[in-house]
Amino acid sequence: MVKRKGFAAEMALKISIITPTFNSSPFIIDNMQSVRRQVYTDWEQIIVDGASTDDTLAKIKTLSLAGTKLVSEPDEGIYDAMNKGIALAEGDVVGFLNSDDFYAHDQVLARIASIMADTSVDACYADLDYVDKCDTQKVTRMWRSQPYHDGLFEKGWMPAHPTFYVRRDILNRSGGFDLAFPRQADFELCMRLMAKYRIQARYYEDVWVKMRTGGASNNSLSGVLKGNLEAYRACRKNQLQINVMFIPIKIASRIPQFVAAFLNRQ
Repeated sequence: MVKRKGFAAEMALKISIITPTFNSSPFIIDNMQSVRRQVYTDWEQIIVDGASTDDTLAKIKTLSLAGTKLVSEPDEGIYDAMNKGIALAEGDVVGFLNSDDFYAHDQVLARIASIMADTSVDACYADLDYVDKCDTQKVTRMWRSQPYHDGLFEKGWMPAHPTFYVRRDILNRSGGFDLAFPRQADFELCMRLMAKYRIQARYYEDVWVKMRTGGASNNSLSGVLKGNLEAYRACRKNQLQINVMFIPIKIASRIPQFVAAFLNRQ
């Protein structure tokens, strides 16, 4: 089991936000502005760029503050970039905000800090809305989570990874993202931490992140199938008890999220 060192509850929590980018010019400003609007100010944003060839870096530099770290070099994909960010993080708590995602409101980091002030809590997570790439007011899928209990990952469940914040020492001791899962390393990491190492993760019922549609794992039928096969392999690697119905159950579990978004627009 992953252990962590305790620290005084009254100690101010610094939050590290890791943002991988690559040719992210259309959306990076929205991302960075949503961080800078947060009422909680003890944060750092670590932007790990994969050697962008557009004007992503120029836009990042226009909004860079003292709390911004920027690295730009070739990488092996989004999870490799996230691992680089983990290595650079100095915060007590670490989370990930992809370049085309943004915080749903200005209280997100304050709520994370309040939850994580309880030293019995190792991680926290909340809800997420998928939104149209061009019209971010249009919600296309509503990812509503729940408190964790044994057996959820075996049904294809996972917390919304862009809302998942974990203590840095636990993340470091766990080994970070497993690059053997280029589409589902977030699923594998959350499963490893929560189901295998049994960290104490608290669910908070609130939308913390807006995610634009079109991610690598869900941008095509082929991508969905490849991602779910990786999730199956991740379960087997971590000795979870699953059967051949895992993939269809995992896919079917997403349908209510689309239905909820459709009904919400009516």
